Amino acid sequence: MGLVLTGGVGYQHGTMPHDPHAQIDQNVLEMIERSPVGAVPHTPAYQDALGRLRAAHQVYVSADHKGGHVTVRSLANLPAFFAGNLEEVMAGRAEVSALEPDAEIFNRYVRSLPENVRGKAEEARGVVLARKAHHRKHGGVVVQEPVHTLFLVPGVGPNPGLPGNYLHGSIVETTAGDVTSWTLHLHDSLDGAAVCEVRTQGEAVEKLKEVVASAPFMLSELDVLDFRMV
Repeated sequence: MGLVLTGGVGYQHGTMPHDPHAQIDQNVLEMIERSPVGAVPHTPAYQDALGRLRAAHQVYVSADHKGGHVTVRSLANLPAFFAGNLEEVMAGRAEVSALEPDAEIFNRYVRSLPENVRGKAEEARGVVLARKAHHRKHGGVVVQEPVHTLFLVPGVGPNPGLPGNYLHGSIVETTAGDVTSWTLHLHDSLDGAAVCEVRTQGEAVEKLKEVVASAPFMLSELDVLDFRMV
């Protein structure tokens, strides 16, 4: 279930405040959820209600249907995807080489989608998985590549998310000399992105838990979790 992150996220768990627009706004939420394409009539009253709901971050532009929308409360029921053994690896109870591959995490995401959008999701596979590499050679010795692991959560950025209305992100370990740091990245389907730097792998895992617990969200709302837009 998504959390209310900022003042801009108005109505927790889909409830509406008592105001003159409450009834029509509630009707529009239900209309979007009943529509197979998230459509709303193009009349002034309905479009005004849609504008209020978008401003309150209660509906997002749909990634799956041009001109359609999706409600936050429907996205709150969707799963998040990340390595099933992430905590064991990050805690040192399993080798980094045993970390669930990004490709399998992406496979689980695709399998969760309606069949009619799986093909479009597969088109994004190359971009989402492009940076993964397990090992490198240094002085003729094979050494372990820094951690890079994929996660996907419901949400949007300045642009719609991936099919199913998902943002895709990664936890990345960076080593400079003897100093190791960790960065969480989140992206929409195009160039919208947010990042957060933390000091330790334990903090990286805890930050991911906060992100998952807070979904769905807009990338711009993640400033309360110390992310910045880039």
